[in-house]
Amino acid sequence: MPTLTIDGKEITVDNGLTVLQACEEAGAEIPRFCYHERLSIAGNCRMCLVEMERAPKPIASCAMPVGDGMVITTNSETVKKAREGVMEFLLINHPLDCPICDQGGECDLQDQAVAFGRGSDRFEEGKRAVAEKNMGPLVKTEMTRCIHCLRCVRFAEEVAGVDELGALWRGENTQITTYLGQILDSEMSGNVIDLCPVGALTSRPYAFTARSWELKKTESIDVMDALGSNIRIDTRGKAVMRILPRLNDDVNEEWISDKTRYACDGLSKARLDQPYVKLDGKLTPANWAEAFNAVADALKGANGSDVAAITGDMADMESMFALKGLLASMSSDRIDCRQDGAALDASCRAGYVMNSGIAGIDEADYILLVGSNPRSEAPVLNSRILAAVKGRGVTVANIGSAEDLTYRTDELGDDASILDKILSGKHATAKALKDAAKPMIIVGQGALARTDGGAILKAARDIADKYCMADGWNGFNVLHTAASRVGGLDLGLTTDGGADGIMDDAAAGKLKAVFLLGADEIDTSALKDTFTVYIGSHGDEGVRHADVILPAAAYSEKSATYVNTEGRVQHSEKAVFAPGEAREDWTILRALSDVMGHRLPYDSLEALREQMAIVAPSSAQLDQKPDEAWGDFGTKGKITSGGIAPAIDNFYATNPIARVSNTMADCIAARETEVEGATGTNG
Repeated sequence: MPTLTIDGKEITVDNGLTVLQACEEAGAEIPRFCYHERLSIAGNCRMCLVEMERAPKPIASCAMPVGDGMVITTNSETVKKAREGVMEFLLINHPLDCPICDQGGECDLQDQAVAFGRGSDRFEEGKRAVAEKNMGPLVKTEMTRCIHCLRCVRFAEEVAGVDELGALWRGENTQITTYLGQILDSEMSGNVIDLCPVGALTSRPYAFTARSWELKKTESIDVMDALGSNIRIDTRGKAVMRILPRLNDDVNEEWISDKTRYACDGLSKARLDQPYVKLDGKLTPANWAEAFNAVADALKGANGSDVAAITGDMADMESMFALKGLLASMSSDRIDCRQDGAALDASCRAGYVMNSGIAGIDEADYILLVGSNPRSEAPVLNSRILAAVKGRGVTVANIGSAEDLTYRTDELGDDASILDKILSGKHATAKALKDAAKPMIIVGQGALARTDGGAILKAARDIADKYCMADGWNGFNVLHTAASRVGGLDLGLTTDGGADGIMDDAAAGKLKAVFLLGADEIDTSALKDTFTVYIGSHGDEGVRHADVILPAAAYSEKSATYVNTEGRVQHSEKAVFAPGEAREDWTILRALSDVMGHRLPYDSLEALREQMAIVAPSSAQLDQKPDEAWGDFGTKGKITSGGIAPAIDNFYATNPIARVSNTMADCIAARETEVEGATGTNG
């Protein structure tokens, strides 16, 4: 470990660090534009210049590895003059449009010009102008502001995995553009906005709508997929203005998907903001008392076997727990959280979580995907796999349809029965798993939703047991697509036949009533003759045959508990109040229980969570990757030969919020236009 002196202070640092990182450990502030902790080193902005003893001129600290005995000065007059000169050059062509720039108030160039600039400009020549680029409906460009730090180019290649951004020409004629002027085709493209230090790349949907200092900032959790990305919700008044990522190295690092970032405009559209009751075959606005009485009257005298419930993909643990309690008070245990029919076993937690952890991808040396497309199911997780492939040469093998995952994969075939060959040791993948030090198997919902999903789960479990276990390492992982799924399984929300069995019984007239808690990813045609109570935030599929609609809060409008795909429990916070008469789901169920004569035993969120922790003890362990006991799960049986259908057909339309989002609709339209243009079908 090298020891060096920085501004007269001796410090010992780890091998492999740069001088810039060492300076920061020593407490010295080093300005930078091109350098970013999660990107490769470019060394082209020169803003991080420092003085090194015996060096003929200032050095770029971001690109200089530390060495034993170095003497570094970060605050000398030479360094000050050098930084002022660099800043002056950077501002030669930069337009003076800060008053109309969306980056104003949170711009690195503004901040560093004040802290390290000269305060005046000696150049009188005319400024250059650069034509704007079309990067799609998400990223707005003002390329005249670009200082060529190349952060966006490196992000696209190294994190998003799409080689579609690059630099053309040289010198002051340099321009950043997409390949052949096409849109930036990535589910992670919005992150370039956070990376851009000057406002050349800003958010198109957010453009000219608010200033950073006008916004109230609330820390929360994303529910667009099962990753549990840490986010910040920025609001003004009652409106959610934008979603930004928060740093969490164990979950999403500092990235979020485009759906997480941009689908928030759907929070204000197609909202259910008052109760409805069906009268004479038509939904009619009602007050809460009328809606509750309609439910109570319909369920009067109902037996436990007459009532069932299905919970949706974005339901929080509190609401699912309250619904389970309400059904239990009516002697019913028919409640299921698996809308897609995935053959998940709630009896063993290790059988439905990502045991290696999301960050475990950084340690894995072989990854086997089974019926999973991480690029569409969890784009941020997919970027970790890309980093493992590019940075450490990790091999990724895939059983399922061949898709562009942004990295090279060994395609084993779209046939689930390959798992039997691997388990028996008759497939080359068995040797690859055995030879790896820390192999991972990632099972997707597409595989588990097949009719033989239980047998696939069992085979994957046995493969992991045979090849993917080591001291302190469990290589069995399930990648979920629903934010509510692990929490629902923790609460035991499974029933024989699953959601499909409930719908079949409803169609056969065996059920008197069905509760839908934000369940919109199922075909509700079977409920047309069954009394249906829908509790949710948006008027989507779940309300099509509803007899009573109880308007609920969306994820941004409540304090709630979510459990991500690795079993990590996280709390979201309320950013805004729900519109109109909509209320938080658990409070609706608590009030309904009073009217029905089955009062739930809690009156506050804290009391509910205390009760919930008894049923699901893991819910009380916040922000920890669990270490679950290994067990047996899945169902012994024959795996049928044949392909695995994808769990997600359209990344931009996986839930009610995304489906009503204008921005997501623009993304779908832009992708379709690109495909038509590429195939020549547009004439």
